[in-house]
Parts: sequence; C-alpha cells; structure tokens
Amino acid sequence: MKKGSERTAERDGGWHVYIVRCADGTLYTGIATDVARRVEEHNNNQLAAKYTRARRPVSLVFKQPCESRSDAARREAEIKQLRRIDKEALVSGCMGS
Repeated sequence: MKKGSERTAERDGGWHVYIVRCADGTLYTGIATDVARRVEEHNNNQLAAKYTRARRPVSLVFKQPCESRSDAARREAEIKQLRRIDKEALVSGCMGS
C-alpha cells in the first residue's frame, strides 16, 4: 500500500526539486509535488520557509522532475552542496543534471 504523500505525488505529476531566486538575489532549493503552489506559498503565506519569508518576492528559476520523494530529497541535498557559481550554472542551463 502506498503512503498518502506518494499517492498525492502521483496525482500531481510527481516530485520535483526546485530553485527560487529571492529578492536579495540568493537562491533557495526545495522539493515539492506542486511547484507552482509551493512558490505561491513562499510568496504569500506563513507556510513559506523562514528563509524565504524574509526575502520576498521569490521567483522560480529551476525545476527538475524526480522519480520519488527520496530521489528529490537526494537531488536537493546535492544541489545544496554546490558552490554558488555552480548553482548559477545549473539555473542558466549550463550544467548537466
């Protein structure tokens, strides 16, 4: 039997890792099943991450589909370990996923 979050991910098109650019130019990386909804939350309500609440507005600059929640979390961790210059290259499409 599948967990509730897995059923939701299937219904919403699966898990994604995403990067938003904050108003101060910094990058924030996260995972979600509905990236548009999550970006909206970052911009407009208390469900936003503490980091992005203080740096609004944010805009989506990168989205990558993943096979599962664990794959998305693993990719998120990889991206968070990158140097800023490498994250910028990823966002601009100059770096392979």
